[in-house]
Amino acid sequence: MEKKKLDEHEAGPIAHPKVDRFGFVKQEANSPDGLTRSRSAFECEREERRIRKWRKMIGVGGSDWKHYLRRKPHVVKRRIRKGIPDCLRGLVWQLISGSRDLLLMNPGVYEQLVIYETSASELDIIRDISRTFPSHVFFQQRHGPGQRSLYNVLKAYSVFDREVGYVQGMGFVAGLLLLYMSEEDAFWLLVALLKGAVHAPMEGLYLVGLPLVQQYLFQFDHLVKEHLPKLGEHFAQEIINPSMYASQWFITVFSYSFPFHLALRIWDVFLYEGVKIVFKVGLALLKYCHDDLVKLPFEKLIHGLRNFPEDAMNPDTLLPMAYTIKVSKRLGELKEEYEKQHGKVSDSRIKQKLQELNCPDAASLQLDGKKICE
Repeated sequence: MEKKKLDEHEAGPIAHPKVDRFGFVKQEANSPDGLTRSRSAFECEREERRIRKWRKMIGVGGSDWKHYLRRKPHVVKRRIRKGIPDCLRGLVWQLISGSRDLLLMNPGVYEQLVIYETSASELDIIRDISRTFPSHVFFQQRHGPGQRSLYNVLKAYSVFDREVGYVQGMGFVAGLLLLYMSEEDAFWLLVALLKGAVHAPMEGLYLVGLPLVQQYLFQFDHLVKEHLPKLGEHFAQEIINPSMYASQWFITVFSYSFPFHLALRIWDVFLYEGVKIVFKVGLALLKYCHDDLVKLPFEKLIHGLRNFPEDAMNPDTLLPMAYTIKVSKRLGELKEEYEKQHGKVSDSRIKQKLQELNCPDAASLQLDGKKICE
């Protein structure tokens, strides 16, 4: 009897009222962030149908993905915007990012980086490990499997690209990936993102001086003034600029402080469509909260921009609003304007790194039905 009571006590922290469906420990029993709840038969059947459609679309292990993508790109885009089934998310992320091909063409590289190389960033990584998703069961145990995996991925990347090395925000990106794939898969997806396997390279988010963050904030500031002129004017009056509230949006692609179920839906679209979704979601948030934000003085405005209301964080409300906002053309124009003022971040080192991975240049990394470095 005593042993049974002890076992029940030990199992307490993983009971449904305490852990949401993504693995985050919750203190509030009524938290809306993905808490496990019983679903109706209709909901279960609808989800099963959705999973079957996705399995048919990607094939066994992703074997049909590129063929389907060439034939029906609009169907793929529509389904991704509706959300990738959680049980397939890790595989689909690897397919749409191009990381699966990088892994297959570079066998043994990750193991070499983890086991046989040393990094100048090791102490910084160790210091920050416990700050990454501290409420998730996978990362909670000190020196546990989650923290070890996160350390390995970040250390490997800091060796792989010593100029970028390690920056704190990278932990949340790597941590998010590790919840859906193995260490090696997460590492190569990080490489695909930062080196630009499909979309524009994002390593400038983490280089000294954060040059790409500065560019994105410049672009976002102008977009706010153009799409939400009344709010933009209020920001100017209160001396509010995007660096005060939006830097983490770009550095971690909303994985740092946003509800996890929303962050996942944003990441689905981000990996397929690129960084423009970050701008769209940011503008949609400000638009949704516009009437409240324009009334707030400086101190309350800062708090409001870092703590959006719960109803604004509903992906089924926020994302459709974001999809209606057109930014692609204007982002290109603002990028050119920024580069005229501040100079262009050289991509020569990126091309050099791609060549080391047997890839001639970023253009060869498009999902065109061939191997990514073919």
